[in-house]
Amino acid sequence: MNFEISKEKLLEGMHIMNSFGTRLTGSKGHNDFIKWIKEEIDKMDIPVYSDPFWFRRWEEKNSSIEIYDGDEKISIPVSSAYPYSGETSADGITEELVYVRNVKDIPKTTGKIAVFNVANINFLPSEIAFDKRSSYPENVVLEKKYEGPVITSFVQCFYGILSKLTKAKAVILIWKGLHDDMIEGQYLSFIADYQNIPMLWVNETNGKRIIEAAKENKKAKLVLEAEIEEHAYTESFYCIIKGKNQKENVIVNTHTDGTNCVEENGPIALLELMRNMKDSVPERTHIFVFTTGHFRLPHFEDIRTGAFQSASRWLAMHRELWDGKGEHFRCVANLTIEHLGCLEWRDIDGEYKYTGRPEIDLVYTGNKFMDKLYIDTVKERKTVRTMTLRGHNALHFGEGQNFFTMGIPEISLVPAPYYLCVVSDSHEMEKFDIDLMTEQTETFAKLIEKLENISAKDLGRSDFYSILKAKSVSGGYDFSLKGLAGKLSSVIKK
Repeated sequence: MNFEISKEKLLEGMHIMNSFGTRLTGSKGHNDFIKWIKEEIDKMDIPVYSDPFWFRRWEEKNSSIEIYDGDEKISIPVSSAYPYSGETSADGITEELVYVRNVKDIPKTTGKIAVFNVANINFLPSEIAFDKRSSYPENVVLEKKYEGPVITSFVQCFYGILSKLTKAKAVILIWKGLHDDMIEGQYLSFIADYQNIPMLWVNETNGKRIIEAAKENKKAKLVLEAEIEEHAYTESFYCIIKGKNQKENVIVNTHTDGTNCVEENGPIALLELMRNMKDSVPERTHIFVFTTGHFRLPHFEDIRTGAFQSASRWLAMHRELWDGKGEHFRCVANLTIEHLGCLEWRDIDGEYKYTGRPEIDLVYTGNKFMDKLYIDTVKERKTVRTMTLRGHNALHFGEGQNFFTMGIPEISLVPAPYYLCVVSDSHEMEKFDIDLMTEQTETFAKLIEKLENISAKDLGRSDFYSILKAKSVSGGYDFSLKGLAGKLSSVIKK
């Protein structure tokens, strides 16, 4: 195989993808994007095999908050709606605001609009979630505290349940400790099932006005209109490029639903890899998998394959393509490609802006052999800032998790910028670098070539999750129970 990755084709694909708008699971934009991908594959004369699904789709159409101050109505900007939370009529819900300072205030929200502060999770050591294998350059480190809108919303996703228990009518969630511009349009959290209670996000600045109104027992009107489609259509699909070896394969995967230009642009990279491979006969068969449901995980996750990503459903449905039993294919390696071309944006001295660096490429590597293979490959790059990880404490972000838990050695690219789940008119293109995306795609092209000459025995199996003990990702200390006890002891003594 002779790969020649085209930056022009990648950029063209990015613009076409953006033209479909936001591609939330099962939406028109998502289905149009899938149709286009399949048309591009059809031009390559590669068969496409589809798995259709139907599910209950929810999508916000209109939201607003108005505070009643005497005869005056004060409009409060909404940052975003909580996905699959609930909905109101066009008239909305008008009730008294109740600010929940602590658990004692929760019962007071019955029949009212509950107001919660959702503070940035900035107190957990990054080693709770990540276990470092390697980095390149060697000085690459993550923040000492694992924080940001995604993890904050994932950890604090219980407000809907609490409010339903007290029979509150609606919920306002106020971001705290995160820059107002950073959280605008965040489609979070997408890991919770349908809540059946309308919830809206408000930034910290505007949230202060809501809290003051709640302290004065003022009323507010909350509107969250949503489009409900009871039998929405979506699909996963895959393609097979047959190799000389009809017993072993390499699976290259991503997902098709997303919020902006980086979430998810993996399909654009997969198309370019396929264009380069379509006329060749590789040593091993290659299967390219495009799954749906990443932004509707409660419906599409399948715990039979030990993970909670959208590829878990595909793996459960197609064991004949990977588990190696009887006449089944054996998948000897997995390459997962997500979130290419991300630039690093941070809150710097009160301004949310570009730092001048690429976002760190977080890459899960299934074992030490795969880790060395990846690091040796990225050393050939012009622009690289990467850290490799092992699945840790049952945490493994991205669609590669499903293969990792099944013992398949992986290399999974999953950068995690703070804007990953933002829905915006610009599609976040100001935070995207086509040159970086091209280099990342070239890296995976080289990995495909190198894997051709490596035996299944040498590739081995993936390690299992490391538990508690972790090599430092922040340049601080290697995490362990003994180390944690020592730090707690020193804090107590102080």
